[in-house]
Amino acid sequence: EVQLVESGGGLVQPGGSLRLSCVASGFTFDNYAMSWVRQAPGKGLEWVSGISWNGGSALYAESMKGRFTIFRDNAKNTLYLQMNSLKSDDTAVYYCAKDLGVNPVAGLDYWGQGTQVTVSS
Repeated sequence: EVQLVESGGGLVQPGGSLRLSCVASGFTFDNYAMSWVRQAPGKGLEWVSGISWNGGSALYAESMKGRFTIFRDNAKNTLYLQMNSLKSDDTAVYYCAKDLGVNPVAGLDYWGQGTQVTVSS
């Protein structure tokens, strides 16, 4: 059974930082790309970032470039999202998701339960 468990969310002030983690199990982690997706209150799902199976390539949504960094530790079956210079618009539930292939944006088939990030003073 595929399981994705996110952690690391919380309340942070504007300009602050958070690091999200996602521990994966139930599949061969280093055979697949992984992604982060978020959903802000009252809005639809928004793709944030994706990383290839070996971490060799990463993609970001335009508004996250330069502020967010996605990386992975295949030895620990863990995906990360380092978020810096956070803005109130980054407030959302952040989901870890498994990609269909070795490179991101091929499609997502499994999701975690999400972790809440709130950016507020």
